[in-house]
Amino acid sequence: QVQLVESGGGLVQPGGSLKLTCATSGFTFSSYPLDWYRQAPGNERELVATIASYGGPLYLTDSVTGRFTVSRDNAKNTIYLHMTDVRLEDTAVYMCRVVVGTRDYWGQGTQVTVSS
Repeated sequence: QVQLVESGGGLVQPGGSLKLTCATSGFTFSSYPLDWYRQAPGNERELVATIASYGGPLYLTDSVTGRFTVSRDNAKNTIYLHMTDVRLEDTAVYMCRVVVGTRDYWGQGTQVTVSS
């Protein structure tokens, strides 16, 4: 079955960096684009980034452009979100997502807290 497992979250100071990882299994990873979403308390879930099956970024939300990059390693069935110059408003649970056929699959999320 399709599984996505995020890791790498934690507490980081404003201006700091963090790398999130989404390890996947159960589908032909190299054939699918994947998404990073985030959800802060009281807020709607927000699409942060989409990476194409070939590895190029398809989408990056305006608020993280120039600070976050998304990448993937098709040999490891894993995508990454490289976060730099983080801000207080980046605090959220970050989740990865893939749509396979007519179903979308989500990981459990990893908490990122930006605080001084």
